[in-house]
Amino acid sequence: MEACIYILASKKGGTFYIGVTNNLRRRLTEHLGGKVTFTQRYRVKRLVYVEFHSSIDEAITREKRLKNWNRAWKIRLIEGHNPDWNDLSKHLGWID
Repeated sequence: MEACIYILASKKGGTFYIGVTNNLRRRLTEHLGGKVTFTQRYRVKRLVYVEFHSSIDEAITREKRLKNWNRAWKIRLIEGHNPDWNDLSKHLGWID
C-alpha cells in the first residue's frame, strides 16, 4: 500500500488527528481499537480525509505542513473533498 496522510475527526468541525502511515487499514484498526491514546481520549474515529503519496518521505513532509496549518485551512481541505464529513473508512469497506 502507498504511503498516505489522513485526518480523523471526532465529528463535523470537531477535534482532529492528522497522521501518516504506509498501511492505512492497519492504522485505522489501531485507532478504532483504542491503541492510540489521543484518539481514544477525544473519540476521534471518523476518517474524513486521505491523501496518497508515492513515498513515505513525501507523506511525512505533507503531514508536517498540514499540522502547521490553521484550523480554517484544515476545515476547507476536508470540506473540499468530503463536504458532509462522511466516514471514508466505511466507503472503503473496511469498517462496518
